[in-house]
Amino acid sequence: MTRDPAALTAADYLDSAREMAAADRPYLAYLLAEEAATRAPDPATAAGIRAAFPDPTTAREERD
Repeated sequence: MTRDPAALTAADYLDSAREMAAADRPYLAYLLAEEAATRAPDPATAAGIRAAFPDPTTAREERD
């Protein structure tokens, strides 16, 4: 693992996003996926990443 955040790739962030999603940390997964999307090599890949990790604050359902 590198200690320089600038050296991290989109794949590094995407792997971390998947780990956070598996750990039931959806907002952190979303933030990591957003960073992966900004580092993605093309717009179609970025769109796919964003679709896989939607913003959990907008998808949340209210419960009584």
